[in-house]
Amino acid sequence: MAEQNRDLAGLVDSLVRPLVDFEEDLEITSSVEGDTESIEIRVNEEDAGKVIGRQGRVIKSIRTLARAAASRNGMQVEVEILD
Repeated sequence: MAEQNRDLAGLVDSLVRPLVDFEEDLEITSSVEGDTESIEIRVNEEDAGKVIGRQGRVIKSIRTLARAAASRNGMQVEVEILD
């Protein structure tokens, strides 16, 4: 199970890292409760718009990819971007 957590967090990291200018401010944390994993993304406020995208398209795509990867192992995932 721990390996799955690193895989999902690593997937989100590999999707978000190329989008941000301030990589040193990028923090991705992961926690699991039951069969649901919560992944939180913290970025510099100047990079938040890039990660969210127009009308939220980029973050929606990241969530879709994470959910698809999690469903392969019967898990659920929630991806949130924090201020």
